Amino acid sequence: MTLGKVKLHTFLTVMVCSISITSIDVAVAHVTDFEDLTLAGETCWNGSDEAGGFASGSAWFANNYHSDWGSWDGFAYSNITNTGISGLSGQYNAIVGAGQGGSEIYAAAYDPGSWGAPPIIMLDTAQTVGGLYVTNNNYAYYALLNGDAFSKKFGGSTGDDPDWFCLTITGKDATEATVGTEEFYLADFRFADNSLDYIVNSWALVDLSSLGVVRSLEFTLSSSDTGAWGMNTPAYFALDTIVPEPTSLALLALGGLWLKRKRRY
Repeated sequence: MTLGKVKLHTFLTVMVCSISITSIDVAVAHVTDFEDLTLAGETCWNGSDEAGGFASGSAWFANNYHSDWGSWDGFAYSNITNTGISGLSGQYNAIVGAGQGGSEIYAAAYDPGSWGAPPIIMLDTAQTVGGLYVTNNNYAYYALLNGDAFSKKFGGSTGDDPDWFCLTITGKDATEATVGTEEFYLADFRFADNSLDYIVNSWALVDLSSLGVVRSLEFTLSSSDTGAWGMNTPAYFALDTIVPEPTSLALLALGGLWLKRKRRY
Protein backbone atom coordinates (compact mmCIF):
# COMPACT_ATOMS: atom_id res chain seq x y z
CA MET A 1 0.00 0.00 0.00
CA THR A 2 1.54 3.35 -1.03
CA LEU A 3 1.86 6.31 1.29
CA GLY A 4 -0.86 8.18 -0.61
CA LYS A 5 -3.24 5.26 -0.30
CA VAL A 6 -2.44 4.91 3.40
CA LYS A 7 -3.26 8.59 4.00
CA LEU A 8 -6.46 8.33 1.98
CA HIS A 9 -7.54 5.17 3.79
CA THR A 10 -6.72 6.74 7.17
CA PHE A 11 -8.79 9.82 6.30
CA LEU A 12 -11.77 7.76 5.16
CA THR A 13 -11.54 5.49 8.19
CA VAL A 14 -11.47 8.44 10.59
CA MET A 15 -14.43 10.02 8.82
CA VAL A 16 -16.53 6.87 8.81
CA CYS A 17 -15.55 5.96 12.36
CA SER A 18 -16.64 9.45 13.38
CA ILE A 19 -19.96 8.80 11.69
CA SER A 20 -20.26 5.46 13.43
CA ILE A 21 -19.62 7.03 16.83
CA THR A 22 -22.27 9.66 16.12
CA SER A 23 -24.70 7.00 14.98
CA ILE A 24 -24.06 4.96 18.13
CA ASP A 25 -24.87 8.01 20.25
CA VAL A 26 -28.01 8.65 18.25
CA ALA A 27 -29.11 5.01 18.44
CA VAL A 28 -28.55 4.75 22.17
CA ALA A 29 -30.27 8.08 22.82
CA HIS A 30 -33.28 7.17 20.74
CA VAL A 31 -33.90 3.59 21.86
CA THR A 32 -36.26 2.98 24.78
CA ASP A 33 -36.72 -0.63 25.86
CA PHE A 34 -37.71 -0.26 29.56
CA GLU A 35 -34.82 -2.43 30.72
CA ASP A 36 -33.42 0.55 32.62
CA LEU A 37 -36.41 0.27 34.98
CA THR A 38 -36.54 -2.03 38.00
CA LEU A 39 -39.36 -4.07 39.48
CA ALA A 40 -39.71 -6.91 41.94
CA GLY A 41 -40.70 -10.16 40.26
CA GLU A 42 -44.22 -10.42 38.80
CA THR A 43 -45.20 -6.86 39.71
CA CYS A 44 -46.02 -3.58 38.05
CA TRP A 45 -45.85 0.19 38.55
CA ASN A 46 -49.14 1.99 37.92
CA GLY A 47 -48.44 5.50 39.19
CA SER A 48 -49.73 5.02 42.74
CA ASP A 49 -46.79 7.14 43.95
CA GLU A 50 -48.42 9.98 41.96
CA ALA A 51 -45.19 10.75 40.11
CA GLY A 52 -47.21 11.67 37.02
CA GLY A 53 -45.27 9.31 34.79
CA PHE A 54 -41.88 7.70 34.35
CA ALA A 55 -38.74 8.11 32.25
CA SER A 56 -37.11 5.34 30.26
CA GLY A 57 -34.26 5.90 27.85
CA SER A 58 -34.80 9.34 26.37
CA ALA A 59 -38.59 9.42 26.67
CA TRP A 60 -41.20 10.35 29.26
CA PHE A 61 -44.35 8.25 29.62
CA ALA A 62 -47.29 10.15 31.10
CA ASN A 63 -49.43 8.56 33.81
CA ASN A 64 -52.51 9.73 35.69
CA TYR A 65 -53.28 7.99 38.97
CA HIS A 66 -56.61 8.63 40.65
CA SER A 67 -56.14 8.00 44.36
CA ASP A 68 -59.85 8.31 45.15
CA TRP A 69 -60.64 5.39 42.86
CA GLY A 70 -57.34 3.50 42.90
CA SER A 71 -57.34 3.66 39.09
CA TRP A 72 -54.92 4.91 36.47
CA ASP A 73 -54.64 5.83 32.80
CA GLY A 74 -51.79 6.60 30.43
CA PHE A 75 -48.77 4.33 30.84
CA ALA A 76 -47.73 1.80 33.47
CA TYR A 77 -44.91 -0.75 33.32
CA SER A 78 -44.84 -4.41 34.22
CA ASN A 79 -42.88 -7.66 34.25
CA ILE A 80 -45.89 -9.94 34.80
CA THR A 81 -45.67 -13.17 32.78
CA ASN A 82 -49.12 -14.70 33.37
CA THR A 83 -50.85 -15.05 29.99
CA GLY A 84 -53.88 -16.95 31.25
CA ILE A 85 -55.55 -14.43 33.53
CA SER A 86 -58.44 -12.45 32.01
CA GLY A 87 -60.65 -9.52 32.98
CA LEU A 88 -59.51 -6.41 34.81
CA SER A 89 -56.97 -8.50 36.74
CA GLY A 90 -55.06 -8.82 33.46
CA GLN A 91 -54.79 -5.11 32.75
CA TYR A 92 -51.01 -5.07 33.34
CA ASN A 93 -50.27 -8.31 31.47
CA ALA A 94 -48.93 -8.50 27.92
CA ILE A 95 -50.53 -11.49 26.20
CA VAL A 96 -47.04 -12.55 25.08
CA GLY A 97 -45.95 -13.11 28.69
CA ALA A 98 -42.70 -11.15 28.29
CA GLY A 99 -41.28 -8.06 26.69
CA GLN A 100 -40.30 -7.84 23.04
CA GLY A 101 -37.50 -10.26 22.21
CA GLY A 102 -37.96 -12.01 25.55
CA SER A 103 -36.97 -8.97 27.59
CA GLU A 104 -38.29 -8.60 31.12
CA ILE A 105 -40.07 -5.23 31.39
CA TYR A 106 -42.66 -3.73 29.05
CA ALA A 107 -45.24 -0.94 29.21
CA ALA A 108 -48.99 -1.27 29.62
CA ALA A 109 -51.26 1.48 28.35
CA TYR A 110 -54.86 2.49 29.04
CA ASP A 111 -56.73 5.03 26.91
CA PRO A 112 -59.55 6.65 28.93
CA GLY A 113 -61.21 7.95 25.79
CA SER A 114 -63.39 11.01 26.33
CA TRP A 115 -62.86 10.73 30.09
CA GLY A 116 -59.27 11.98 29.96
CA ALA A 117 -56.09 12.52 27.98
CA PRO A 118 -54.73 9.71 25.78
CA PRO A 119 -51.48 7.92 26.64
CA ILE A 120 -48.63 10.24 25.63
CA ILE A 121 -44.91 9.67 25.09
CA MET A 122 -42.78 12.82 25.17
CA LEU A 123 -39.36 12.53 23.54
CA ASP A 124 -36.42 14.51 24.90
CA THR A 125 -35.75 16.02 21.47
CA ALA A 126 -37.70 16.23 18.21
CA GLN A 127 -36.66 13.29 16.03
CA THR A 128 -37.77 10.69 13.53
CA VAL A 129 -38.88 7.47 15.22
CA GLY A 130 -38.38 4.31 13.20
CA GLY A 131 -41.09 2.35 14.99
CA LEU A 132 -42.17 0.60 18.15
CA TYR A 133 -43.56 -2.78 19.21
CA VAL A 134 -47.13 -3.35 20.37
CA THR A 135 -49.36 -6.26 21.30
CA ASN A 136 -52.64 -6.86 23.12
CA ASN A 137 -52.82 -7.09 26.86
CA ASN A 138 -54.69 -9.91 28.58
CA TYR A 139 -57.78 -7.90 29.44
CA ALA A 140 -58.39 -6.79 25.86
CA TYR A 141 -57.26 -10.08 24.28
CA TYR A 142 -59.68 -12.34 26.15
CA ALA A 143 -62.54 -9.86 25.77
CA LEU A 144 -61.96 -9.92 22.00
CA LEU A 145 -61.61 -13.70 21.94
CA ASN A 146 -64.53 -14.66 24.17
CA GLY A 147 -66.50 -11.53 24.98
CA ASP A 148 -67.30 -10.50 28.55
CA ALA A 149 -70.00 -8.73 30.57
CA PHE A 150 -69.37 -5.47 28.72
CA SER A 151 -68.02 -6.35 25.29
CA LYS A 152 -68.82 -8.79 22.50
CA LYS A 153 -66.91 -11.77 21.19
CA PHE A 154 -65.29 -10.57 17.97
CA GLY A 155 -66.82 -12.09 14.87
CA GLY A 156 -70.04 -12.81 16.76
CA SER A 157 -71.54 -16.27 17.13
CA THR A 158 -71.00 -17.08 13.45
CA GLY A 159 -67.57 -15.47 13.11
CA ASP A 160 -68.91 -13.31 10.29
CA ASP A 161 -69.29 -9.98 12.10
CA PRO A 162 -66.78 -7.51 10.58
CA ASP A 163 -65.27 -6.42 13.89
CA TRP A 164 -62.04 -4.49 14.38
CA PHE A 165 -59.91 -3.01 17.17
CA CYS A 166 -57.55 -0.24 16.06
CA LEU A 167 -54.63 1.60 17.64
CA THR A 168 -54.01 5.07 16.19
CA ILE A 169 -50.63 6.70 16.84
CA THR A 170 -50.49 10.46 16.30
CA GLY A 171 -47.19 12.28 15.93
CA LYS A 172 -46.94 15.89 17.08
CA ASP A 173 -44.21 18.48 16.73
CA ALA A 174 -42.78 20.79 19.39
CA THR A 175 -45.78 23.12 19.05
CA GLU A 176 -48.16 20.16 19.58
CA ALA A 177 -49.36 20.41 15.99
CA THR A 178 -50.24 17.06 14.40
CA VAL A 179 -47.71 15.99 11.76
CA GLY A 180 -49.22 12.59 10.89
CA THR A 181 -50.97 9.46 12.08
CA GLU A 182 -50.38 5.72 11.75
CA GLU A 183 -52.98 2.99 12.35
CA PHE A 184 -52.39 -0.56 13.51
CA TYR A 185 -55.15 -3.15 13.95
CA LEU A 186 -54.83 -5.13 17.15
CA ALA A 187 -57.69 -7.29 15.88
CA ASP A 188 -59.37 -7.47 12.47
CA PHE A 189 -62.35 -9.65 11.49
CA ARG A 190 -63.31 -7.84 8.28
CA PHE A 191 -61.96 -10.46 5.87
CA ALA A 192 -64.33 -12.33 3.55
CA ASP A 193 -62.35 -15.46 4.45
CA ASN A 194 -62.80 -15.97 8.19
CA SER A 195 -59.56 -17.93 8.39
CA LEU A 196 -57.74 -14.62 7.88
CA ASP A 197 -59.35 -12.98 10.92
CA TYR A 198 -56.89 -12.33 13.74
CA ILE A 199 -56.31 -11.02 17.24
CA VAL A 200 -52.68 -9.98 17.75
CA ASN A 201 -50.95 -12.20 20.33
CA SER A 202 -47.28 -11.51 19.58
CA TRP A 203 -45.10 -8.40 19.50
CA ALA A 204 -45.61 -6.54 16.22
CA LEU A 205 -43.41 -3.74 14.90
CA VAL A 206 -45.34 -0.62 13.86
CA ASP A 207 -43.42 1.50 11.34
CA LEU A 208 -43.60 5.18 12.34
CA SER A 209 -40.99 6.60 9.97
CA SER A 210 -43.75 8.13 7.81
CA LEU A 211 -44.58 10.54 10.64
CA GLY A 212 -41.30 12.38 10.11
CA VAL A 213 -39.87 14.49 12.91
CA VAL A 214 -41.98 14.35 16.08
CA ARG A 215 -41.62 15.53 19.66
CA SER A 216 -44.45 13.46 21.09
CA LEU A 217 -46.61 10.44 20.30
CA GLU A 218 -50.26 10.07 21.34
CA PHE A 219 -52.13 6.75 21.40
CA THR A 220 -55.87 6.29 21.00
CA LEU A 221 -57.97 3.15 20.62
CA SER A 222 -61.17 2.61 18.66
CA SER A 223 -63.38 -0.41 18.06
CA SER A 224 -66.34 -1.59 16.04
CA ASP A 225 -67.88 -2.60 19.40
CA THR A 226 -69.05 0.82 20.54
CA GLY A 227 -72.20 1.84 22.38
CA ALA A 228 -73.92 4.92 23.76
CA TRP A 229 -71.28 5.30 26.47
CA GLY A 230 -68.32 4.82 24.17
CA MET A 231 -66.13 1.86 23.29
CA ASN A 232 -67.09 -1.47 24.88
CA THR A 233 -63.79 -3.21 24.08
CA PRO A 234 -61.31 -2.76 26.98
CA ALA A 235 -59.11 0.18 25.94
CA TYR A 236 -55.74 -1.40 26.74
CA PHE A 237 -52.62 -2.46 24.86
CA ALA A 238 -48.98 -3.27 25.64
CA LEU A 239 -45.92 -1.49 24.23
CA ASP A 240 -42.20 -2.21 24.12
CA THR A 241 -38.97 -1.22 22.42
CA ILE A 242 -39.02 2.09 20.56
CA VAL A 243 -36.45 1.87 17.78
CA PRO A 244 -34.52 4.74 16.17
CA GLU A 245 -34.98 5.92 12.63
CA PRO A 246 -33.65 3.45 10.01
CA THR A 247 -30.83 5.84 9.00
CA SER A 248 -29.27 5.61 12.45
CA LEU A 249 -29.32 1.83 12.34
CA ALA A 250 -27.79 1.84 8.86
CA LEU A 251 -24.99 4.16 9.98
CA LEU A 252 -24.36 2.00 13.02
CA ALA A 253 -23.96 -1.07 10.80
CA LEU A 254 -21.74 0.86 8.38
CA GLY A 255 -19.54 2.06 11.20
CA GLY A 256 -19.08 -1.50 12.44
CA LEU A 257 -18.09 -2.67 8.96
CA TRP A 258 -15.41 0.00 8.62
CA LEU A 259 -14.05 -0.71 12.08
CA LYS A 260 -13.56 -4.36 11.08
CA ARG A 261 -11.75 -3.29 7.92
CA LYS A 262 -9.53 -0.97 9.94
CA ARG A 263 -8.47 -3.84 12.19
CA ARG A 264 -7.43 -5.86 9.13
CA TYR A 265 -5.07 -3.08 8.04
